Amino acid sequence: MTRASERLNARRKGADAGGGHDRVAKHRALGRLTARERLDAFFDPGSFVELDSLVQHRVSAFGLAERKPPGDGVVTGFGTVEGRSVVAFAQDATVFGGALGEAHAGKIVKAMENARKAGVPIVGFNDSGGARIQEGVMSLGGYGEVFLRNVLLSGVVPQISIILGPCAGGAVYSPAITDFVVMVRGQGQMFITGPEVIAAVTGESVSMEELGGAETHATRSGVSHFTAGSEREAIALVHRLLSYLPLNNLEDPPLLGSREPSAEATRTLGDTVPEDPNTPYDVREVLSRVLDPDSLLEVHAGWAANLLVGFARLGGRSIGVVANQPKVLAGTLDIDASTKGARFVRLCDAFNVPLLTFVDVPGFLPGTEQEYGGIIRHGAKLLYAFAEASVPKLTVILRKAYGGAYDVMCSKHLGGDFNVAWPQAEIAVMGAEGAVNILFKRELDKVSGVERETLRKRKVEEYALEFLNPYLAAERGYLDDVIDPVETREKLLRALTLLGPKREDRPARKHGNLPL
Repeated sequence: MTRASERLNARRKGADAGGGHDRVAKHRALGRLTARERLDAFFDPGSFVELDSLVQHRVSAFGLAERKPPGDGVVTGFGTVEGRSVVAFAQDATVFGGALGEAHAGKIVKAMENARKAGVPIVGFNDSGGARIQEGVMSLGGYGEVFLRNVLLSGVVPQISIILGPCAGGAVYSPAITDFVVMVRGQGQMFITGPEVIAAVTGESVSMEELGGAETHATRSGVSHFTAGSEREAIALVHRLLSYLPLNNLEDPPLLGSREPSAEATRTLGDTVPEDPNTPYDVREVLSRVLDPDSLLEVHAGWAANLLVGFARLGGRSIGVVANQPKVLAGTLDIDASTKGARFVRLCDAFNVPLLTFVDVPGFLPGTEQEYGGIIRHGAKLLYAFAEASVPKLTVILRKAYGGAYDVMCSKHLGGDFNVAWPQAEIAVMGAEGAVNILFKRELDKVSGVERETLRKRKVEEYALEFLNPYLAAERGYLDDVIDPVETREKLLRALTLLGPKREDRPARKHGNLPL
């Protein structure tokens, strides 16, 4: 071996060592993989190509002149995931706690630029305490460079963040801009200010897990889209997620082999929705009988559960599913559900994923809390997202479609391409009880007791028969058809085949002004 080769090997060995034997051992003792182990588990065997392994920081203050580990606390490179190219970086918590400095940020920025130029997804394994204090404003500048690339890549290539340790301050904003955040339960944490600062400023006492753990962000804040039980489970989840997405916004999602629901599942589809319009049910029972079996991957499953969103396949094609969930808040739309749905719809539109919407919505959730919280503004986000989307849009009205929520849930009026309803669908401004109380108030006020109740019941029945059906909408072309439930999958498949190459011309503009 030549002296030059020996020198190279020594430097590579230094890079592989991370923060040193003791720190690596302590890291592994917590049950955590190292940065390189994470990337090895993520990429197809033998496909990972590391870049910038010899990069070092250029800071001498605060004793850093004697601490210049090769790689500077982040491993970057590219490889393949199930044969498709992906760029990734993994922060190394054994080096400066994964804190970001100028050189560290530069490596991530280069990785993001590679993803942009190649038109491939970028996945970040985030395990960072935040800005490297010793580097001061250079660290802050590094974060700004990363944030800028997050924004420039948004809607161009998929961006996915896996949270594998305590991420604080600036370390949480980059994941928040990415398309998906995956957190490992009991391990990943995200917060702007930690428990000690909160206690000092506000007097509140809260643990790190309660403040920013996976369950908190999956169920309360909506910051996290997926929760995994382990690092390897998180990696497997990201593999599955990538399988629904194209490499970039100029491509279509991968087409896989089609799988059919059983004949029994198709035959019993209509039985999944109760005849009584006030009886709750799980919309997943409908989806399981329409979509390719076991293809549904819910997004934000633990947050705003009154609206279900997720990826699935129909005839092997990737689709984005949006469905009211009648078993939670009767399927009403509230602030969180509107925001959840709007973000998912816009993501699908950005990456050429057709939208399939299942409607059973009695309206927007009433109450002072919702009104004061801005339900008007937040509800408008979902309306805006559906109207803005130019991908194929298919809508099935299962039961209720009342009031403004009928319009918002991808109606024909917002540009729905294929809108159908089941025979029991009720499309109206409101339900029969509320309508009768308004329309026939004077008549009802003239009588009382049993006579009043008899009149009210008769008017409710008459109103329901006349107005709570899908046929008025169908007569005006607001629906393309009223179908038997057993026809649902076949009709959707045929519509998706027709609309696959759909293109729309929209007015030229810099961008719209979403009601944020």
